[in-house]
Amino acid sequence: MDRITHKYFNALSLKEKISLLFQNGNFIVAIRYYGYKINLYLLNNFYVEVFYNHKRDMIERVELLPAFHTRMKFYSDQIQLPANLLAQ
Repeated sequence: MDRITHKYFNALSLKEKISLLFQNGNFIVAIRYYGYKINLYLLNNFYVEVFYNHKRDMIERVELLPAFHTRMKFYSDQIQLPANLLAQ
């Protein structure tokens, strides 16, 4: 697949983001955060979070995760994230 950009990804519908991510992304780890199970994926060279609401039994949103977001701490506590991606 050609390299996709943040702008392109953000312009997709939720259904399109999910399809693209599940076909081309690599699952990294899952965390629990408030009422969500959040799955972290690596798509090309950026991280994407999938917010799953257990109570509603649905994916509510799919968002790019900025490398310096405070939630990165929750992920990096569980696994070793590549340093070159964290610097973006």
